[in-house]
Amino acid sequence: MRFRHWATRVILIFLMLATLILAMFIGGARKQPNNTGISNPNPIIWNQYPQALYQSEKTAEKPPITLPKLPILSKSFVERKPKNQVITQYITTAAFAGYKPNLAAAKVHPSNYGERFTHDVNGVPVNNQPLIVLHETTNSASSAVNFFQNNNVDENVQASYHALITLDGTVIYLVAPDKRAFGAGNSVFKAANGVEETVQTNPNLSPSVNNFAYHVSLETPPDAWGKRNIQGHSGYTEDQYNSLAWLIAQSQVPDQRITTHRDVDIANGKVDPLSFDFEKFFNKLHSFRELRSFNNS
Repeated sequence: MRFRHWATRVILIFLMLATLILAMFIGGARKQPNNTGISNPNPIIWNQYPQALYQSEKTAEKPPITLPKLPILSKSFVERKPKNQVITQYITTAAFAGYKPNLAAAKVHPSNYGERFTHDVNGVPVNNQPLIVLHETTNSASSAVNFFQNNNVDENVQASYHALITLDGTVIYLVAPDKRAFGAGNSVFKAANGVEETVQTNPNLSPSVNNFAYHVSLETPPDAWGKRNIQGHSGYTEDQYNSLAWLIAQSQVPDQRITTHRDVDIANGKVDPLSFDFEKFFNKLHSFRELRSFNNS
């Protein structure tokens, strides 16, 4: 009898432990989806911006430069549209496929760029449509890259672009498009419908367009390097216009949301890019991409 009582107690204790372990396992499984939801909020479609590409062709003069892979972003804009709906999208052309710029990449110090936010400093949700802002370096391309690689602890001087185009048309990828480059300080984009768009993400700095902008800069021609308060210079090379159009042709950003540092700046009197030929640029851009309508069923 004593043996039976002892065996019964052992079995009861074993069953109680097994039940406790099973309950903990079920509880952990139920919590896991919630934790995943917190760490991965609804993604923003930053892949409407140009993405870094690999050098697609080898040449005898210049070997291809291996670029770092960008993280996989959210699903494409087309996939997010309801099915059986006619939508429009920019499609690259044969002229685009026939142009092969040199590609390069340079690391930017983390102090000079940040994350894109889904809420402003007051906790208000933001969902601005993508914007492209054009700049120029005011000095050589190498001097700009060197500055971006510095650890700039002063928030007022931190700066970067997403991409830079040199005088010979080389496209230098700097900051990934899903990150926030510090290309414009106190700035506002005035949309065609009269709405003024800007987002404050730092309580110590003025609002800017950085949270929803893709910043791309052209290397300034040597005749204007280091010069201030000038009204113009010799202009940009044919290779720069071609590469700029090639880069932006890969985006889904419409013409009316391609602007300049001069147009968005409201504080420091920025005037770049000087001597920019918009007619030439848009003619090249339209030859590299065209708007197509199709049913996404």
